[in-house]
Amino acid sequence: MSGAPTSGVDVFELGSEHEQVVFCNDQATGLRAIIAIHSTALGPGLGGTRFYPYASTDDAIVDVLNLSRGMSYKNALAGLDLGGGKAVIIGDPAELKTEALLRAYGRFVQSLNGRYFTACDVGTYSEDMDHIARECDFVTGRTVAHGGAGDSSVLTAYGVFQGMRAAAEQLWGEPTLAGRTVGVAGVGKVGRHLVRHLLEDGASVVVTDVHAPSVAAIRETHPQVQAVDSTDELIASEIDVYAPCAMGGAINDESLEVLRASVICGAANNQLAHPGIEKQVSERGILYAPDYCVNSGGVIQVADELEGFSFERAQQRASGIFDTTREVFELATTDGVTTAEAADRLAERRMREVGRLRGIHLH
Repeated sequence: MSGAPTSGVDVFELGSEHEQVVFCNDQATGLRAIIAIHSTALGPGLGGTRFYPYASTDDAIVDVLNLSRGMSYKNALAGLDLGGGKAVIIGDPAELKTEALLRAYGRFVQSLNGRYFTACDVGTYSEDMDHIARECDFVTGRTVAHGGAGDSSVLTAYGVFQGMRAAAEQLWGEPTLAGRTVGVAGVGKVGRHLVRHLLEDGASVVVTDVHAPSVAAIRETHPQVQAVDSTDELIASEIDVYAPCAMGGAINDESLEVLRASVICGAANNQLAHPGIEKQVSERGILYAPDYCVNSGGVIQVADELEGFSFERAQQRASGIFDTTREVFELATTDGVTTAEAADRLAERRMREVGRLRGIHLH
């Protein structure tokens, strides 16, 4: 059944821009999920399902609303004919995730009749999408064995690397990280692929992760990579680029105060902890590559699956993140605004101009 939660958060106030928020509950499997559709101006909302042990329902609501809004902007800036949506399943996936729960969740997604397409996110994998797809037609990011795009972190990392190259060109005149030191916070799904791209480009890499085995795996594969014990230690060290690749809110008042990097460019969603901090970043002389601009490679990859997946075609599209990031930097300079504001303006322009065509009636 679906119903409203007991919560201190005013969903209508906090999600005033959102078209629809659905609360999903299945007691038999332990499923408690929230699906948020921010905008369908450009097409059905596409965004992953995050499976995470939120401290409270309020925290889950805030996260899914922020994430779904970010997907509208990400998909618009990536040039996709897709709107923004996101879902969260509340709980520890290591304890709660079962086939039955995923299939129950799939039936809720199916009930939206194509207004929302789901995919992988934190805590969910391509194999999980295969389970969901047994009950639902609106799933992407499936395994290669089922004709899907597989692990979307491959092109997410590739896109972040392209954005980082654009930032290097903007700041140092050449689109390469050769000779630079990049600090990567989080070397899980995306971070490990990003490290490989950076090393191949000639960068020095320093990593950290709360999950010690992830760091050990990176160092085993790439012995030249250095590791530090914490993100605090990483951002205070001598790095040229800071790449947040874990959870959101990485750029806050405390981290900004000690950050020594000249560029922020990473895969994490919602990196800016609060409104206004993008101006503080700019005033510090730090070049920020907007997260939803550079980390859109994954959604480009899974969106391509809707056409019949071609990795080569998806990678070619993800290569365009370099040009899009460059365009963001140019608009920021021309309009005298922060890079975050420039990215928003470009995304909003496309939602407005292309979305307007949906008002032209077709018989």
